[in-house]
Amino acid sequence: MTELADRPSGAAPNKSAPNNTARNAAVRNTSAPAAAWNSSGAPAPVVDVAALGELLLGKWAETRRAARNLAGRPELYKTEGLTHTEHRGRVFGQLKILVENGAVHRAFPVSVGGADEHGGNVAGFQELVIADPSLQIKAGVQWGLFGSAVNHLGSAEHHEKWLPGIMSLDIPGCFAMTETGHGSDVASIATTATYDPATEEFVVHTPFRAAWKDYIGNAAMDGLAAVVFAQLVTQGVNHGVHAFYMDLRDPETKEFLPGIGGEDDGVKGGLNGIDNGRLHFTHVRIPRTNLLNRYGNVDADGTYSSPITSPGRRFFTMLGTLVQGRVSLDGAAVTASKLALKTAIQYATERRQFNASSQTDEEVLLDYQRHQRRLFTRLATTYAAGFASEQLLQKFDDVFSGRTDTDEDRQDLETLAAALKPLSTWHALDTLQECREACGGAGFLIENRFASLRADLDVYATFEGDNTVLLQLVAKRLLADYAKEFRSVDFGVLARYVVGQATDAAIHRTGLRGVAQFMADTGSVQRAAIALKDEASQRALLTDRVQTMVAEVGSALKGAGKLPQQQGAALFNSHQNELIEAAQAHAELLQWEAFTEALGKVTDPGTKKVLTWLRDLFGLSLIEENLSWYLMNGRLSMQRARTVGDYINRLLVKIRPHALDLVDAFGFGPEHLRAEIATGAEKVRQDEAREYFRRQRASGDAPVDEKILLARKTRGQKTQGIDKRRA
Repeated sequence: MTELADRPSGAAPNKSAPNNTARNAAVRNTSAPAAAWNSSGAPAPVVDVAALGELLLGKWAETRRAARNLAGRPELYKTEGLTHTEHRGRVFGQLKILVENGAVHRAFPVSVGGADEHGGNVAGFQELVIADPSLQIKAGVQWGLFGSAVNHLGSAEHHEKWLPGIMSLDIPGCFAMTETGHGSDVASIATTATYDPATEEFVVHTPFRAAWKDYIGNAAMDGLAAVVFAQLVTQGVNHGVHAFYMDLRDPETKEFLPGIGGEDDGVKGGLNGIDNGRLHFTHVRIPRTNLLNRYGNVDADGTYSSPITSPGRRFFTMLGTLVQGRVSLDGAAVTASKLALKTAIQYATERRQFNASSQTDEEVLLDYQRHQRRLFTRLATTYAAGFASEQLLQKFDDVFSGRTDTDEDRQDLETLAAALKPLSTWHALDTLQECREACGGAGFLIENRFASLRADLDVYATFEGDNTVLLQLVAKRLLADYAKEFRSVDFGVLARYVVGQATDAAIHRTGLRGVAQFMADTGSVQRAAIALKDEASQRALLTDRVQTMVAEVGSALKGAGKLPQQQGAALFNSHQNELIEAAQAHAELLQWEAFTEALGKVTDPGTKKVLTWLRDLFGLSLIEENLSWYLMNGRLSMQRARTVGDYINRLLVKIRPHALDLVDAFGFGPEHLRAEIATGAEKVRQDEAREYFRRQRASGDAPVDEKILLARKTRGQKTQGIDKRRA
């Protein structure tokens, strides 16, 4: 483990940073706040950590604080090293603590003891990842999926009958949608619920093995009931997927009821505090009134009715009521990224490796340019993802509170959640891994949580919607909006647009735009950098990429709907990758815009300056990642393209003195981090070592380094040679 811990994190310190004064040495070598003056003698910006912390907490700051305080209690911590059976038992007991502290009732109706507070409920839920991701997801299954389905898809009678028991945990339950054969394609699930008017019952059946409900939380052990999604069939007509409340087990014996069976999914790659399992049904009869009938009802005689006549729109409306799962995971992933960065950056300000710029002192890790690159770029993305997550949460609250609950609002919410959840969950996994590596062997120890959190969050990328599939949903919405823009225009308008596109291609792809940029910059690296750091320039570059990608795919797919099904599907499939890339670019633009909008709320000049640097780092990192696109499509000259990396490096130097302030603003205490390397113990060890060698040098008893003797010998030989030549 010593070799792992002592691996270099960078080849040399960031030489562009001013490090030849006592002031900068103090900033670099301790965890002191930013210096009072910059290298030009002007006052350096200072971050107002408390005010920034309030901005990051967002609209539901008090709820987040309360949830964070609860998550910091030892009885809710994840205990490493438990068997999966022991972990399951601990987490189920922790659910009762959440109930006792009123942490799970906010979103439920006032009529059953809730508060109808949807945004605050999700805000509090997102903080539970601090305690144990298994606890967060187990709570999400019970109240965010099972309870939410009854709440949003059921009637007042259903609420009165089942919600009190769900809220109190008297009825632990499952959300039985996913099947072994169908995960993302919910419309094609094979479980059926066929109505029998003779007995006024639905007969629920899984006709083959692939129709078993799979990966279902609470199914293996704890679930007494479930909301089961099945194809509703009545009077010989399949009306599509609907939700049904079903009892699963005898409350006393915990044995499955007749016709119901299941299996334990066993040990997983993470989240082993949750008893995921499989369920299957063999002609199980349930009362007609167990249909959660807000969007579709069956009368006693078998007549089907719905307030939404379109089957497709009805299906998406029902699934849309469950969007809070994606909203919750988006924010939880951001929280996990913050935890990782706080730990890694704290450690990097204390851990020393290699004495590249001093004969006596080793370098602090965070002074290496590569270390700054790997952590600061992810810090910038985490801030952007956090601000975007807050906007998503506010949109969710507006829709579910009824303030802005139109079809268009719900579609916007669905699209926004589908855009942001993939980016934040992928980013969390990437950040946890990079922070783990940035901390060397210490990062691999379970006591520092990176490996544990990485394992637990792995599945976030594929549940509540597979990330790639979600981005395809976003892409289809972008294409629909693109098509709508030109659906009703006359020939003259369309012709002008086509001419404009041709002119645009001529400017960009013949290099004319690059020539214009070079002329504007007059070959000056400084002017090119100024142009790139300009907010309007970043917005133009990021927006143009999205618009161009969507327009190109839209043009390529024009008329696909009129082709035979097989040909249309093949054409769409041939452009699937470009579609998903366009959706990801759109989501990144949303994050950049959210960061920029948040900057407008900052009044403290120093904080605003530092956050602007961080926003620029995020924007320019996106441009750098896609530099080939900007060059191939003529959006950047070679001159400006060359300056992107250099300007990013300059931003790293500017951000370096404020790194601790930026992660301290996350507001985590030791009880939240629970990482040994974030306790200051490394600084104590390093200071002890430095003092030992200092005293040794001062005593005159220190052994002489062989390399010094060899150097002295070489110098002596050279001196003798010079003397001989002179003689």
